[in-house]
Amino acid sequence: MDYLPLFHRIAARPCLVVGGGDVALRKVRTLCEAGAHISVIAPAICQGIADMAMEYPTLLTLCERAYAKSDLDNVVLVIAATSDQPLNAAISAEAQQRNIPVNVVDNPALCSVIFPAIVDRSPIQIAITSSGTSPVMTRLLRGRIESLLPGNLGALAKLAARYRSKVKSMLAGENQRRRFWETVLDGEVAESVYAGNDALADQQLLAQLEVMVADADSEAQSSGEVYLVGAGPGDPDLLTFRALRLMQQADVVLHDRLVSPKVLAMVRRDAERIYVGKRAGDHAVSQQNINSLLVDLAKQGKRVLRLKGGDPFIFGRGGEEIERLAEEGVPFQVVPGITAASGCASYAGIPLTHRDFSQSVQFITGHKQDYKLDLNWPSLAVPNQTLVFYMSLVSLGDICAELVTHGLPSDTPAALVEKGTTPEQRVVISDLANLADKVAGLNVRAPTLLIIGHVVSLHKKLAWFNTEHTEQETPE
Repeated sequence: MDYLPLFHRIAARPCLVVGGGDVALRKVRTLCEAGAHISVIAPAICQGIADMAMEYPTLLTLCERAYAKSDLDNVVLVIAATSDQPLNAAISAEAQQRNIPVNVVDNPALCSVIFPAIVDRSPIQIAITSSGTSPVMTRLLRGRIESLLPGNLGALAKLAARYRSKVKSMLAGENQRRRFWETVLDGEVAESVYAGNDALADQQLLAQLEVMVADADSEAQSSGEVYLVGAGPGDPDLLTFRALRLMQQADVVLHDRLVSPKVLAMVRRDAERIYVGKRAGDHAVSQQNINSLLVDLAKQGKRVLRLKGGDPFIFGRGGEEIERLAEEGVPFQVVPGITAASGCASYAGIPLTHRDFSQSVQFITGHKQDYKLDLNWPSLAVPNQTLVFYMSLVSLGDICAELVTHGLPSDTPAALVEKGTTPEQRVVISDLANLADKVAGLNVRAPTLLIIGHVVSLHKKLAWFNTEHTEQETPE
């Protein structure tokens, strides 16, 4: 994060704009809309700013003269918008020395604050920035967001503000209040506001509040719900719409270490987060305790998001978790995710099946039990199939050796995909005889996925994502 987004109240506070041209005009207009008291300093001031001074006589003071250091006295924001770059640089340095926020137009390096593109549905406001790198991109994004938001969105926010205290006094529970407002802000009340029927919206809100109050006692005793959601292999664009919707409404989230930070960032901001990840030799929370925690939280009336990397039903122990929920009578939903085998193979350019190379695929866990792999090796060491090993980094050498021992040719192509589908994805290509040694010299870190079979030979031709991070050594 290059900048911390904040919203500043500058109404009736002194601000300084140095520059009197069209560029300064745009900034002056924004400051006037925010109610600031603005001094504009420039040897010559354009007609547009002069007209604005007529429109906002109590906000704008125009001074047709050169800038002086004393102009910085007592101001809370400085904007340098001149064509004199040395002057802009001097203003920036002097302002920052005094700890005054400063914006130098079209020069992010001299800015301590920058102006975002603004979507204004007051009191709802959305600010968009590219950290000064692409104003055109922020303008395009602003246009897209403008088209998505109803024009009366601000009126809906004002309605909520009018009834906020009343709702708080009548609904004691935080979860009850949150669910009430979710119903109001995304239901018939909102539609009435958008249609301009404020009187009907008031009636509907009060009726909904009466229903919620009447049901409060029974609701307090009712069970919450658990959402078992597959987060996919890492790329947040691979989340399903349903997964994202549930992530946004959960009260508490239990997540494992395979959930990428970008996916976790899409969970509702004020949801409680509980890390329950596991790794080899380090189980922060046992599976039994995770199961119990899901039950306990749901019985407190909370909406619980169990967010698991990949798909919860493929080596995710999701079945064990919902089995316990079913035994306890706790309602639950299951949202599939793109499993690592599908996601990582696709992003590595390795089809799991192919008419010429592989007519079947097996998913296998490479996790050792009691320090050994107890697998049906003869069924794995057969031609014309693809093997995909999850959790295989620690046992990589053993897997390759066992497959060769049981008859799979040592030159069978193999790939290890590290951090698949993310910008850090790296694909290590070799064969069964050499892959483990090659990986050992590359400081590979979990999560990884091992793919074995002749489909791996297609990677060189089909790779499309992050190809500069491929360790290529494809057998012929």
